Amino acid sequence: MYVCMCHAVTEAQVKQKIDEGATTPRQIARGCKAGTDCGSCVRRIQALLGEHGARPCPTARLAQKLGLAEPSAPQAA
Repeated sequence: MYVCMCHAVTEAQVKQKIDEGATTPRQIARGCKAGTDCGSCVRRIQALLGEHGARPCPTARLAQKLGLAEPSAPQAA
C-alpha cells in the first residue's frame, strides 16, 4: 500500500526506515522523501511511527512551540 503517492513510497519502505532507526517524520523524509511534497501522507507516517513506539511530532515549528526537542542519539556512558 502506498503511503506517499507523490514519491511512490510504500508502507513497507516507511517501516523499513523505522526499523533502520528513524524516529521522526523528518528522518523518514530524509530516507525516502515521503512527506516532502504535498504533505498529505504525514499523518500516516506519524501513525506508523507511533505504532513502533516513537513520539512523532507533526512539524518542527510545533515542536519548538511546545518546547519539545528533536530526539537525540543516546549518549554512551
